[in-house]
Amino acid sequence: MNTQSDEPGEVAVAPDRTGPDSEPAGDGLGSRAPRFVKRRRALHLSWQVGVFVIGLAVVAAGIVMLPLPGPGWVVIFGGMAIWATEFVWAQLVLRWTKRKVTEAAQKALDPRVRRRNITLTVIGLMIIGVLAGIYLWKFGVVVPWKIQDQ
Repeated sequence: MNTQSDEPGEVAVAPDRTGPDSEPAGDGLGSRAPRFVKRRRALHLSWQVGVFVIGLAVVAAGIVMLPLPGPGWVVIFGGMAIWATEFVWAQLVLRWTKRKVTEAAQKALDPRVRRRNITLTVIGLMIIGVLAGIYLWKFGVVVPWKIQDQ
């Protein structure tokens, strides 16, 4: 059967992918372990434990980097991506996160939101400038190396 045909009555049929060596059909969720690993239950379980431990170490390093210098959130999402190679729940969390980041990026590019953000930034800088001017007018500039002992 030609799947490119425009003839009425012809139906395109997807190949049956239910064999033992085939990948599961669907929306791409599930384990991405090699086939020889998936065939043996003990090997697949140890593979999953290894992926979990490596992902946990990366996520823990990202959590440590949140208060310390380093790309904490990037590393945490990297650990989630490692988990997503094996666990459906991590794949769903990453999909949700990608959708929310895309929505936030689209919202940030909206001209009204950009104008509002620029306006608020300018107002904030003006307030800081006025407060700094009042402070300098009242107390003046005293450099630390010119402070006299009292």
